[in-house]
Amino acid sequence: MLEHQLDHQRIVVARDICHGKPRVAGTRIMVYQVLDLLAGGKSIDEIMSDDYFPELTVEDIFACLRYASQVIRTEEIVPVL
Repeated sequence: MLEHQLDHQRIVVARDICHGKPRVAGTRIMVYQVLDLLAGGKSIDEIMSDDYFPELTVEDIFACLRYASQVIRTEEIVPVL
């Protein structure tokens, strides 16, 4: 299995896990799931609660944010009309 590790080993991508979507290392929690919860108004404490992803740490959540920032920074932005 070829796995790319990003953001100091916290965010990983493996073609054969979670359809190759970026995820938090050691889990099947995809970055977009964390971002969706944050965008929906959930707090970091709520995301780390038993209701969502108790296996995550604050550092994992910030790694997801840094990853998203890096992707946006290097992507070509297409205006929404």
